[in-house]
Amino acid sequence: MRITEVLTKNSFSLSFEVFPPKTDAAFETVRSSTEQIALLGPAFVSVTYGAGGGTSRYTLDIAKNIKDRYGVPTLAHLTCASSTREEVRRHIGDIRAAGIENIMALRGDLLPDSPPEEERAYRHAVDLIREIRSIDPDFCVGGACYPEVHPESRNSEEDIRRLKEKVDAGCDFLTTQMFFDNALYYSFLYRIREAGVTVPILPGVMPITNAAQIARAIKLSGSFIPHRFQSLVDRFGDDPKAMKQAGIVYAADQIIDLFANGIRNVHVYTMNKPDVAEAILRNLSDILG
Repeated sequence: MRITEVLTKNSFSLSFEVFPPKTDAAFETVRSSTEQIALLGPAFVSVTYGAGGGTSRYTLDIAKNIKDRYGVPTLAHLTCASSTREEVRRHIGDIRAAGIENIMALRGDLLPDSPPEEERAYRHAVDLIREIRSIDPDFCVGGACYPEVHPESRNSEEDIRRLKEKVDAGCDFLTTQMFFDNALYYSFLYRIREAGVTVPILPGVMPITNAAQIARAIKLSGSFIPHRFQSLVDRFGDDPKAMKQAGIVYAADQIIDLFANGIRNVHVYTMNKPDVAEAILRNLSDILG
């Protein structure tokens, strides 16, 4: 099922993101975790793609297993910054052969040995979106967006202009980077709608269940940490059980606020933790129905 079809259903829903293993030795452990997450009945599961395509085979294996064994729609991530056209085209063919209808088109992280921009086959995610559309226009294509401005953009105006280019190139929906203050998402949504970006925008929420995740979250996304959340970390960060519970409740509260303000679909970055995903669902049991 295409993600755009999932998003048209008139009900509140959560989708979950998982990541593949980095090595063969870790595959069974990761597969078990992702299967437990699929059993929770999310609207769909997205499966990430390692920097430079290092986990591309695992991405497809995990996505296909979830789709075939549990009947959950899957979204396979695909990055392009460190790939040749031949590699990208082969991956697109593999995704189609696996019966997966949805691709998350991303530039991906630049590695130390990545070629300079002018030598790369794909400079930006918009180039990958155009490639996917030229090969198979039937794919449902997703893209990423940053409520707090992409770290490489000079300002929000440039960021929104580039975002509109992705949508005009054929992006069907967008998923935000994690954020911890819903006001940032609402402001972002208003600005991009004013700019003519009308595709669905899934808010991305990450439950922070240990204090060490904060530094990584900031490094990955540059996310603003509101005082309310920082106080939570300061108070409970040294108590693992309390911090886990507080982080789950904070994420659930974010989701409830989003639902209350007219958002019907929320994407949760699970970090491959079925217990965290399940705990969030318990907090939303009567809301999700």
